[in-house]
Amino acid sequence: MSDDPAITARAVRLAQRRLGSAGGEVRGRVLSRLAALLRDESDGLLAANRRDLQEARESRLAPPLLGRLELSRAKLEILVEGVETLAAATDPVGRVLRRTELDEGLELRQVTSPIGVLLIIFESRPDAAIQIGSLAIRSGNGVLLKGGSEARHSNRALVDCMRRAVAGEGLPPAVISGVDGRQAAQALLEHDELIDLVIPRGSGELVRAIQSATRIPVLGHAEGICHLYLDAAADPDMATRLAVDGKCDYPAACNAVETLLVHRDFLPLLPRVAAALREAGVELRADARARESCPGAVAAGERDGATEYGDLILAVRTVDSLDEAVDHIHRFGSAHTDAIVSADAEARRRFLDEVDSASVFANASPRFADGFRYGLGAEVGISTSRIHARGPVGVEGLLTTRWLLEGSGQSAGDYGPGKRAFIHRPLSL
Repeated sequence: MSDDPAITARAVRLAQRRLGSAGGEVRGRVLSRLAALLRDESDGLLAANRRDLQEARESRLAPPLLGRLELSRAKLEILVEGVETLAAATDPVGRVLRRTELDEGLELRQVTSPIGVLLIIFESRPDAAIQIGSLAIRSGNGVLLKGGSEARHSNRALVDCMRRAVAGEGLPPAVISGVDGRQAAQALLEHDELIDLVIPRGSGELVRAIQSATRIPVLGHAEGICHLYLDAAADPDMATRLAVDGKCDYPAACNAVETLLVHRDFLPLLPRVAAALREAGVELRADARARESCPGAVAAGERDGATEYGDLILAVRTVDSLDEAVDHIHRFGSAHTDAIVSADAEARRRFLDEVDSASVFANASPRFADGFRYGLGAEVGISTSRIHARGPVGVEGLLTTRWLLEGSGQSAGDYGPGKRAFIHRPLSL
């Protein structure tokens, strides 16, 4: 990267135009090269990550951030699988969405197109670099990657793999560029003429800070305050399994359960769920009614039930009805991912219809809210915005559209009262 962030951003812009027009087969071959490089270079990539982990421990990085920082061999293999899925996918760029015959010999097409240049600012998780970079390649976008300083060795090694894969197909490697330092990122936020979209992946504080510092559109989620609601008709075995998975599978993830809502009629069965959670090392912070059914739980504070812990801490709140559960989610949640456990089909239907979150589940763990698990190959993040993309953002969320018109010499002045009239005839795709 140049010492001047604007010079780097301009280079990404120029490179993106080459990538976007290169054709889907070329972009697919780039991704195949990347998957092979990740496997071939796995030992070196994991060694770089161990350096980051060692330095993070020495600097006493918080445990949730340490969990996000680790790049294990299993995580690396999942990344490779995601890249291979994208490599084999149908090219999403240039797909015709609409064809209209405006008049004889005058055809209009609406086609998918890359957004342009993305600035991604993410914390701790080096695997995000590959997820984002591979999606950018598949969708023909250029990307500036600003990872956290705690993952600098990992991020540099991963960005190098992506640039080598791009260069291997004769395309400019500048289309994937790393950004070092907070000052460089702040400078880039001022260049709305060079960057089309900012996607922050991190804390709600990070997202809000970026939104207040730039005129560039920002796509992200403020927080991941996810709920699991145990309905009156919840199966206790399923409730226990999904509560433990939702909280313990990856506590630092934005789709981990932070609040367990319990219908009052399920309280007699709650001790079983609470015991499994406590055995898994979870600290329960329960309201007065739930605490009677949660031996060892501590009293919930004012912010418990409205907090993203990112750790083995879980708020437990009692509700008297499905309506109250939905109201609680809308009042204290972040519209990220919420789930119900119930054997009552009508309760499940109402929950799915009435909860206004990016992802809403019935009898399934909130941890399924993930681009890879959705079959998107990967994700650049999870959006709780209601504009453009919502939920896990894969390739489709990184595309916009263009209008292409082919005529035979027509001019706008040929049309109007007493002149030619438009046909506006829809054509098959």
